[in-house]
Amino acid sequence: MLTDERMMAEIRDANLSYLILAQSLIRKDPVQALYRLGLSEETAELIDQLSPAQMLRIAQGNMLICRFRFDDQMLWSLLADHGAAHDEREDRSAARLHAAILMSGNFQETLDEPVARQGNVHDRS
Repeated sequence: MLTDERMMAEIRDANLSYLILAQSLIRKDPVQALYRLGLSEETAELIDQLSPAQMLRIAQGNMLICRFRFDDQMLWSLLADHGAAHDEREDRSAARLHAAILMSGNFQETLDEPVARQGNVHDRS
């Protein structure tokens, strides 16, 4: 069992690793990074601009800066092959394809978020 101090160290390590990976992906292939990380373009631009010192400072928080993108039980079941026999390869492939399709839909929702937020800001006037 992790002690509180050890858990906080693990969170800091995970945060820094995530920021380094995210920045690297964004700089290498921004479009692919948006898809793989589930980020909006605005967030990707901010992460791309972070200095090493800023990344270290952000990583020091006591909460994970990344989160599970999927909270759908059906999607997790498809990804984990729950309920499938191990010798049913075609069914597993179909389940993973179905999961990929659902994840792609979630990615489109992520891209649409900034537009929806901007619309809400303008509606307040």
